[in-house]
Amino acid sequence: MDPQQEYPEPRKNNSRVLLWVALVLVLLGINGVLFYLNTQKKTENEQLTTQVQVTDNKLQAQIKEFEDLKANYERQSQDLQKLGLSNDSLQARIAGINADLLKLRSFKAGSFSVAEQQRFKQRALNLESQLKKKDDQIAELKQSNENLYTETTTLKERQNKLTDTISTIAKTNRDLSDKVTIASRLQADNIHVSVLNKKDKEKDDDKEEFKAKKVDRVKVTFNLARNDVSPKETKQIYLRILEPDGAALYNLSTGGGTFTVDGQEAFYTMKQDVVYDNTKQALNFVYAKGGDYKIGQHTVELYEGGALMGKTVFTLK
Repeated sequence: MDPQQEYPEPRKNNSRVLLWVALVLVLLGINGVLFYLNTQKKTENEQLTTQVQVTDNKLQAQIKEFEDLKANYERQSQDLQKLGLSNDSLQARIAGINADLLKLRSFKAGSFSVAEQQRFKQRALNLESQLKKKDDQIAELKQSNENLYTETTTLKERQNKLTDTISTIAKTNRDLSDKVTIASRLQADNIHVSVLNKKDKEKDDDKEEFKAKKVDRVKVTFNLARNDVSPKETKQIYLRILEPDGAALYNLSTGGGTFTVDGQEAFYTMKQDVVYDNTKQALNFVYAKGGDYKIGQHTVELYEGGALMGKTVFTLK
C-alpha cells in the first residue's frame, strides 16, 4: 500500500477527540448550571425558613405579650373587687384579649403578616397604656383606703381611750359616791335600854338585865352622832328588837313593817321620821309588845337608809 493513503486517519481521530472534549465541556456546563440553581434554591429555602422562624418568633412573642396583658387585667379586676368597686369595663377588655389570643393562635407557620404584626402590636400598646392608667387609679384608691383606714383606726383608738377614760371616771365617781354614801351614814351613839312597867315606872339597870314579867314597854334612847357629810334632811330611823331566838318583834298595829337591809327584806319593830340637823340630837323609841316578853337576851338594832347605825343587848330574866 502507498504510504500517502494513510494520512486521513489521524484527522478522523482528532475530530473524535474534539467531539468528546466538547461533550465534556457541555456536561460540565450543565452540571455547573444545575449546581448554581441548587445553590440558589438552597439559599432561598434557608432564607424562607429563617423568615418563617422569625415570623413565628414574633407571633409567639405577641401571644406571650397578650397573655401577660390578660394576667395583668385579671389582677386589676381582683384588686377592684377587693376594693368593692365595679369592674365591668375590665371584664370587657379581658374578653377582647381572649378574642385576640384566639386569633393569634389560629395563625399558621409563616402566615403572621407584617400588617397583622403591626395591628396587634398597636393594640397591645393601647392595652398597655390603659393598663398603666388603671394601675395608677387603683394605687390612688388603695392609698386613699389606707389613709382612711389609718384615720379610722386612729379615731377608734381615740374613742377607745375616751371610753376607757369615761369608764374610769364613771368608776371613780361610783367609788366616790359609794364612799360618800358610806361616809354619810348616820351612827347612833350612847344607845341605852330601859323598861317601863304598867305603872309607867321606868327601871334602868346598869347590867341591862330586867325581870320579864314586870316589863310592859321597852324604851331605847340614843343620840345621832355628828356627820358633816350627811345632808341635813328628813331621815327614817328604824328600830329592830330581836328576841332570843332571833325573830324580830313585829306588829303592824304597833308601828311595825318591812324594809330592805343588804338587799333583803326584813321586819322592823318601829320607825320614826327625824329631821337631821347634825346637832347630836337625842331620840328614843318606846315599844309596847302587848304581851309577855320572852326570857333571855334580846338585841336592839338601829338602822337608817338600810344601814346599821348601832346595836346593843339587854336581858330579861
